[in-house]
Amino acid sequence: MIRRTASLVAVAASLLAAPVLAADHATPEQAKSLVADAVAYLKAKGPDEATKAFQDPKGSFRRGELYVFVFDTDGRYVASGANPKLAGSNAADLKDAEGKPIVQAMISETKEKPNAVIDYVWLNRQSNKVEHKHSYVTRDGRYIVGAGTYDQ
Repeated sequence: MIRRTASLVAVAASLLAAPVLAADHATPEQAKSLVADAVAYLKAKGPDEATKAFQDPKGSFRRGELYVFVFDTDGRYVASGANPKLAGSNAADLKDAEGKPIVQAMISETKEKPNAVIDYVWLNRQSNKVEHKHSYVTRDGRYIVGAGTYDQ
């Protein structure tokens, strides 16, 4: 009994010492899955209903730190799970913290092939720090649907 208790204490101590951040961060696989689900929903329900669903803060398109964003091929926000007020605004010239034109990168990278990963520097709303972000985007017709993860 003492040996079992000692091993349980050792396991508990190792769990407490493990970094907690990893559990708080979304994985690339989770972001890709969210994008695939969002593209399927957009195809099935159309842009108006999809926009409402993507921007619902308690909906199924918010998964922890992950949210869906959608641009059209002209660079306009169609939906933003992070900030619904952006919907309809022109983001064609939107740049990251280092000056990279990220929406233009999303448009050009998905022109020849439907899927891309766009790397840039962006404000992580959970840490309130500017961090490296990797957005997984898919073009479906005139819409570019994405979700991104931060470096862990």
